[in-house]
Amino acid sequence: MKKWPDKYIIGLTGSIGTGKSVVRRMLEHLGAYGIDADALAHRAMAPGAPGYNAVIETFGKFMLMPDGQIDREKLGRLLFNDPDALAKQEQIIHPLVTQALDLLIRRAKQKVIVIEAIKLIEARINEDCDSLWVVYAPPDVQVNRLVKNRKMSEADARQRIASQVPQEIHMSAANVVIKNESSYDDTWKQVTQAWARNVPAKEAKFAPASQPVKLPLGEVTVRRAGPKQVEEIVQVLNHMRKGEAQLTRDDVMAELGEKAFLLLNIEKDTLGVIGWQVENLVARTTDIALDSVLAPAQYLPVMIKEMERASNDLQCEASLIFVPSNLAKHDALWKSLGYEPKAPNMLGVIAWQEAAEESMLPGSTLYFKQLRQDRVLRPI
Repeated sequence: MKKWPDKYIIGLTGSIGTGKSVVRRMLEHLGAYGIDADALAHRAMAPGAPGYNAVIETFGKFMLMPDGQIDREKLGRLLFNDPDALAKQEQIIHPLVTQALDLLIRRAKQKVIVIEAIKLIEARINEDCDSLWVVYAPPDVQVNRLVKNRKMSEADARQRIASQVPQEIHMSAANVVIKNESSYDDTWKQVTQAWARNVPAKEAKFAPASQPVKLPLGEVTVRRAGPKQVEEIVQVLNHMRKGEAQLTRDDVMAELGEKAFLLLNIEKDTLGVIGWQVENLVARTTDIALDSVLAPAQYLPVMIKEMERASNDLQCEASLIFVPSNLAKHDALWKSLGYEPKAPNMLGVIAWQEAAEESMLPGSTLYFKQLRQDRVLRPI
């Protein structure tokens, strides 16, 4: 009997540096609910979380940083070189991740779920999946990504790759293999074709646009835009970048590997855009552009509320908005929407702090709002 009978579960795995997260986001653009199981594993050993004390008791207090967090780099080096230590760590963390997965999947509104995990097969998560997708990239591409994106030395990158299960073993067990080795367009084409072949049509439904709102300039709607709307996104952003370097289609396609966009329409005109992503149950709004003819106090709330609605559908705990200087002056507006200006180190929850530090943009102001009180892997 299926563990989640009302859901279609895609298990997504692949070696380090193959681009699993990019493929997961593509599936999210198509309407899936994405879960990063590796991020849940990090959460499970945050201060106060269920695995924190067990990890310290097993590996010692020398694993702690001055602020009380577990030093993941130090722990990672130990686990990388000691198979017995790795087995002990997995005995602590895997059951907690399994519980968190079950909670997220059962309360998800979406019918298609994608679970991304580097050890999806080793942790036997694949046994509860309807389809196993493996992302492949040639070793030299993996090395280049690890050096560029994770700032590893080439020697460290090659050592990490060599230590993992050969890609061919995972590929031999896969229902779908995505070769993520060239352009975003090529990978997107493979993903959409695999989605059409494998995901039951009745499950592959996407959230509709927001309900229209009547405002002085006409009927207003906000809709989600993904790779299919890339030309429109380019046109809207470039219209609002007067005097700045213009974006190309490839620029925005690359951005879609990290985020989705919400477009504000007034009648037939697109006059606003938000660039927005959800990672580790935290919503991050990193791009906000509003046509100069629109009053922020009237039109920003429509976009922000739609972003929050979509974020709540994705079970987000918190919303972080990185507000550009021209909109940060509307402090009363942000406060009326329930947001407060914060520094990243004021957020309290480690996952929220890390998200803020990772996405903080020069010259922007961070506004924060907690979206739900119950948290996955919350302190006990």
